[in-house]
Amino acid sequence: MMSFRGTRLQDTKLPLSTVWLLESMAESKGRQELFEKQSPQILKTLGELALIESTESSNRIEGVTVEKERLRPLVLGNTRPRDRSEEEILGYRLALKWIHTEHGKITVNPETCLRLHAIAQGGMSGDVGKWKTTPNDILEIYPDGRRAVRFKPLAPDLVPNAMEELCLGYRHAIDQLKVTPLMATACLILDFLCIHPFRDGNGRISRLLTLLALYHHGFDVGRYISHERIVEQTKEDYYEALKTSSTEWHEGKHDVQPWFNYLLTVLRLAYREFEDRAQRRRPARGSKTELVEYALRDISSPFGIADVERLCPNVSRDSIRLVMNRWRKEGRLEILGKGRDAKWRRTDNEKR
Repeated sequence: MMSFRGTRLQDTKLPLSTVWLLESMAESKGRQELFEKQSPQILKTLGELALIESTESSNRIEGVTVEKERLRPLVLGNTRPRDRSEEEILGYRLALKWIHTEHGKITVNPETCLRLHAIAQGGMSGDVGKWKTTPNDILEIYPDGRRAVRFKPLAPDLVPNAMEELCLGYRHAIDQLKVTPLMATACLILDFLCIHPFRDGNGRISRLLTLLALYHHGFDVGRYISHERIVEQTKEDYYEALKTSSTEWHEGKHDVQPWFNYLLTVLRLAYREFEDRAQRRRPARGSKTELVEYALRDISSPFGIADVERLCPNVSRDSIRLVMNRWRKEGRLEILGKGRDAKWRRTDNEKR
């Protein structure tokens, strides 16, 4: 919305450091495509881990947590939620699944934002999938308990038109003005957060929109590395960049660059981690033992042998058991319970 008005984006002169980062992103995209062709099974394991981490981190940023042993069944299994927090976990997982599987068919428009909100919020209140109807100032809480308004989002009656303008401005910037896609993405997310169109869940939807937009522009590293986790790990920088770039947003005098730089930093960290994990742990061609060991390093504990089988479809159960039993003798795994449904977990002796 405000970021797309006037000639702001066309007139923006990117510093050389930003240009270098953009070129680095382009190179990383090419290397990712090579990994996808050479190591599809390894990337399947990374994808599963990213799904769990994204769901956990994006909700934890908002103060929503669940018991560790419940997380994996909720995200990857068919476990039914038993309370509000688990409904939110399940909802975010379903929203991620929609984007991961259908991103090529999903357009950035107000209807998509409403649908993402309805899915991610888990249908827990009467205003899911609806724009806010009451003001929702963003507060800052100081160590001594004092509260102050950090930012005043748009009033509720202005939201529908603002969201329509934002999505149109975003698509126009890319299709007609030929604005650098990652810059347009940064403006989209910044303006969305400044509009703050929902009563609750704006942070979650902004992260889902980021994933969707990055997919549209070919930066699909979010399938394998959780950008939500990276945001959680760098949340002080996140809030500082957001605060700086939202200053004078209502007047159209804000500076998008700090927020843009933060987005690029998150993306660079994701690609670095992707390349490190995909290359450092890539098993030798035809090495089934190393494939099992890779799965054991990255699978979320606790897990069953069936979970390992799903990640190593071309490896027999007997071969998987051999590796797991060897790891147990080495003190790297321990078994929980008895029988075919027994669970396993890594010990502190196994460094990931």
